[in-house]
Amino acid sequence: MHQTKIRLNSQNYHSNEANQHYMSVSQFKQAMQCEASMIAELKGEFIRPLSPAMAVGSYLHAAFDSDEVFSAYLHANHDAIFNTKGNKYADYLKADEMIETIQNDKFCMFALDGEKEVIMTGQLFGADWKIRVDSINHQRGTFTDLKSTQELAKRYWSEKYNTYGSFVQAYDYILQMYVYREIIFQNTGRYYDPYIVAVTKETPPDKAVLHFDSSRFDFEKEYVQTILPSILEAKQGIKKGHRCEKCPYCRATKQLKSSFEIEYLLD
Repeated sequence: MHQTKIRLNSQNYHSNEANQHYMSVSQFKQAMQCEASMIAELKGEFIRPLSPAMAVGSYLHAAFDSDEVFSAYLHANHDAIFNTKGNKYADYLKADEMIETIQNDKFCMFALDGEKEVIMTGQLFGADWKIRVDSINHQRGTFTDLKSTQELAKRYWSEKYNTYGSFVQAYDYILQMYVYREIIFQNTGRYYDPYIVAVTKETPPDKAVLHFDSSRFDFEKEYVQTILPSILEAKQGIKKGHRCEKCPYCRATKQLKSSFEIEYLLD
């Protein structure tokens, strides 16, 4: 296993110190959109607001970890989940439907069977990376990530792929699976097969277990190798991180210097 300066655990995985030392998929994706936001967050100058979707995602993951983890999550986030009458807010009632949908499907539960929330580290293209795998099954040689989405067949435009694609392409889950697969290989000497268990926010929720043709990872490897140097230079202070001028950080810190013609409002 690749030796690093920081030994990660569930308590410090998301710490600022860990994020400064390690690259992660979430950090990479944030920097793809806005390097300035990523740098400001690392410096403690900006805290990304927790969106309802992110909160519900954390709730879902806690539910499929263990009873102890889920109970601790409910206790720690009680005021966000329950109203003053002790009833769950609508987003979490919907999340309970999604959880039940997965729990009642034997194949979904089979795909999610394995060791939960496994932390691994490794190196890709000169950078230390950290990953936290939802579920990994060493006996089968598989790992699985749980994802929620609006609809399974909803189409999204992707600037990266320059075409319409599914939520998997839109949220860069192929890139995530590529990175996880490589880091797992570095730790086990074996390429594990990645899966996504997807559940929708519809009524009633839909569900699917998704696998990946390994040829998809060739593009992601080239993409990470191409984009990473710029992100590392920004992270190391070698260059100023680019601003997207659209994210919460950029909106909060924007200083106008000129006007522009109305045609460019839609750019």
